[in-house]
Amino acid sequence: MKTVKVAMIGVGAISGIYLENITKIFRGMELIGVCDLVRERAEQAQEKYQIKKLYETMQDAFADTEVDLILNLTRPYEHYEVTKAALLAGKHVYSEKPLGANFEEGKALAALAEETKLMLGGAPDTFLGSGIQTCRRLIDDGYIGEPIGAAAFMICHGHETWHPDPEFYYKYGGGPMLDMGPYYITALINLMGGVTGVTGVTKSSFAQRTITSEPKNGTMIEVEVPTYITGILNFDNGAVGTIFTTFDVYYKQQSRFEIYGTKGTLFVPDPNCFGGPITLFRPEDGECKEIPLLYDYKENSRGLGLADMAKALQTGRDFRANYKQTYHVLDIMTSIEKSSEEKRYIPLATHYERSLPMENNAIHGLLE
Repeated sequence: MKTVKVAMIGVGAISGIYLENITKIFRGMELIGVCDLVRERAEQAQEKYQIKKLYETMQDAFADTEVDLILNLTRPYEHYEVTKAALLAGKHVYSEKPLGANFEEGKALAALAEETKLMLGGAPDTFLGSGIQTCRRLIDDGYIGEPIGAAAFMICHGHETWHPDPEFYYKYGGGPMLDMGPYYITALINLMGGVTGVTGVTKSSFAQRTITSEPKNGTMIEVEVPTYITGILNFDNGAVGTIFTTFDVYYKQQSRFEIYGTKGTLFVPDPNCFGGPITLFRPEDGECKEIPLLYDYKENSRGLGLADMAKALQTGRDFRANYKQTYHVLDIMTSIEKSSEEKRYIPLATHYERSLPMENNAIHGLLE
């Protein structure tokens, strides 16, 4: 079976785990080239992981006839232009989240993927890990009865205290919803199904942020996006969910994620991670019980969605982290902000059907 050849565009902070997993864990694909605006980053990755090509520009990667698939790890506001150029060059694309910085960008990329008949997928792929997949199995098998509601919270006080380059989190394409919302909303729709419409309220609590991490300690950031965002989601199945993301709040934990059913409540693990723990409360038990993980990939397995896409390229089957999912997630996120701006309920323009659940394979790193 032909090995899928991948070129990575963007060798920033998130690239490290992709480099580790692509080169050491996942089979059926090969990372053959890297490219970054900061050439030193690409050179370091090339040397450490023995990658055979270093591209001067992303256009060089797109023109490489050996490349099948572009991995887009650029900053959020750059996703659209990089993905568009790669598709126009005839390459399949897997992009970090979000699909685009606004709904119009996502719509254009979805249309281009359909027109060119190329595969377009993207992060997050944490929903493919053992935690969310086990939760899906429990819900689908009726352990909480009929789902009637959900609550997902991502609470922190921003990234300027630890991230080396945090400005973009507070600029166009950033903010807690576009940054962290994809993990929570992707998990929600994989557990509950698609969303028909949303209502939202957003604000920015602080006009400026001071970086306290190195190397930009003391630099002031002007906040240009909402940083306190609450959305109400109406699911296709009649359930109602709450999504709350913020960079403004001090809190003892970052993630809180619950699915409510007619027979019990499921406490879902942090959707920014691949594993557990998972707990289930049913009234007849009188207490929460921890549920064992039923699927593989409980460690940090970023690149799992890319590997699933590569397998689909080899076999012709569907892949799970596809653009219909990332486009629906983008629709939800941007419609929450639109609802707040226009002070009304927003019906979604997109429709979503869940992809197939994961299958276990005895060989770690090899997908069915």
